Amino acid sequence: MYWAWICLTASSLYVTAVSGGKVLVYPIDGSHWVNMKVIIEELHSRGHQVAVVQTNDSWYIKEKSLLYTSIILDVESGFGKDFITSFVEQLLKLQREGNPAWTRFKLEMEQAEKASLLHEKTGKLLQWLFKKKDLVESLISAKYDLVLTDPGLPGGVILAHYLKLPLVFNVRWTSHGEGHFAMAPSPLSYVPMTGTGLSDKMNFFERVLNVLVFVFGEYQMAKYIKPHYEGLIQKYLGPDMKYDSLFQAADLWLMRVDFVFEFPRPTMPNVIYMGGFQCKPAKHLPDHLEEFVQSSGEHGVIIMSLGTFVDELPTDLADMIAAAFAKIPQKVIWRYKGAKPSTLGNNTLLVDWMPQNDLLGHPKIKLFVAHGGTNGVQEAIYHGVPILGLPLIFDQRDNLFRISAKGAGKVVDIFTMDQDIFSQGVQELLTDPSYRMNMQRLSRLHRDQPIAPIDNALFWIEFVMRHKGAAHLRTESYKLPWYAYYSVDVVLCLAAVVLISLVCLSALIYCLCSKVCLKRKCKRD
Repeated sequence: MYWAWICLTASSLYVTAVSGGKVLVYPIDGSHWVNMKVIIEELHSRGHQVAVVQTNDSWYIKEKSLLYTSIILDVESGFGKDFITSFVEQLLKLQREGNPAWTRFKLEMEQAEKASLLHEKTGKLLQWLFKKKDLVESLISAKYDLVLTDPGLPGGVILAHYLKLPLVFNVRWTSHGEGHFAMAPSPLSYVPMTGTGLSDKMNFFERVLNVLVFVFGEYQMAKYIKPHYEGLIQKYLGPDMKYDSLFQAADLWLMRVDFVFEFPRPTMPNVIYMGGFQCKPAKHLPDHLEEFVQSSGEHGVIIMSLGTFVDELPTDLADMIAAAFAKIPQKVIWRYKGAKPSTLGNNTLLVDWMPQNDLLGHPKIKLFVAHGGTNGVQEAIYHGVPILGLPLIFDQRDNLFRISAKGAGKVVDIFTMDQDIFSQGVQELLTDPSYRMNMQRLSRLHRDQPIAPIDNALFWIEFVMRHKGAAHLRTESYKLPWYAYYSVDVVLCLAAVVLISLVCLSALIYCLCSKVCLKRKCKRD
């Protein structure tokens, strides 16, 4: 029995050892790292070895961790805190200007130019990396099982192809737009483009707008993104490789949304939906927060956060929001790092950081005032807390519009609102029970799954490890030229056959008619 136990123990250790894989993670910093870290924690807990590529201007990503080993690139990514902070400040400033149409155009151009600069730096980073032969050899000799990356920037995508490793995306956005548009059929008649604020039910003029936004997006990608990588791709990956195909060739897309949140649309077999994967049951709050929350009595608590990129607001905006909060009976917890608003009420607690998931899961939380980042929206859905949305930049307006379209929240333009409009929005969501009922319905739908989103994601990552990829789930349509993909050649061929047939039939009829006429003429003569 003793030796049997020894053999069984040794066997279990052997299975654990051989089942543990090696994952190379190429992340994006900031809020993107927050959700990537959740997956890394789970990979580590299952015995996998994780190595994280990071640059010397990393912001959220720590060099030393028990979860992973770091591969430090002695070069800047361009996605550092200073760049992002100044970029966001400029975008906020532009949105406070007058004419909405002109402001929107300037906003798009500013984002495009800053994106071009960021992609230029990413291209230079990859050039630097590929010239470091010792570093590249160390990556090859490490024998990683796959590359896990966020394709919001294409550094990890290109590196994975260079190392010829299976590729898994932790994705909501690619470098050229919403993830689905890069690999799934996306009919513009009912799949709204990001930034339009449209739903899947569009009238004619809205469909026109949707198409125009799509064309403008393609122009931006061709002008501001692709030129920074085309030479690099041809030099290191081969002349036949194309920028778009690098993304479409990914083995697995772990999509950070689900169809409780997203509008119905076509998808692909290698897309795994893990919306809300970072959400967990609420833990006990720190004592000082629990005491503050409990002091709210029957009125409850409102929490407010504008995300990791926005630490402060213009003084007049902050004062206006603080004044509106000061007039309500609810207690307020506001994550805010700027100067203390002069109108701040005794019912409002300013904090540098707050356990957002744990607060949202507290029974006394009545409302979430949020900017509309994907992580916060998913956590609000998970815990069933309605949202008053104050979208600022990027995809936030579209995220909040989806919540509003489902009756689980309301969107207010932070740059045109006054104290009355903000107060009315708060009161509407607090007093109209339909918002909470609709959000709780979304919560029930989201939670009603056979397997937790994070467990589903980890299963499929390990699936790719076991099978050295998932090519059988990946469509080969990206290898087709555009005229074959849209069957233009087939349509032209069939049209030509029909046209030739019509010409031949017309010629035959003409000949027959001519003979008949000739015979009649001969008889008359």
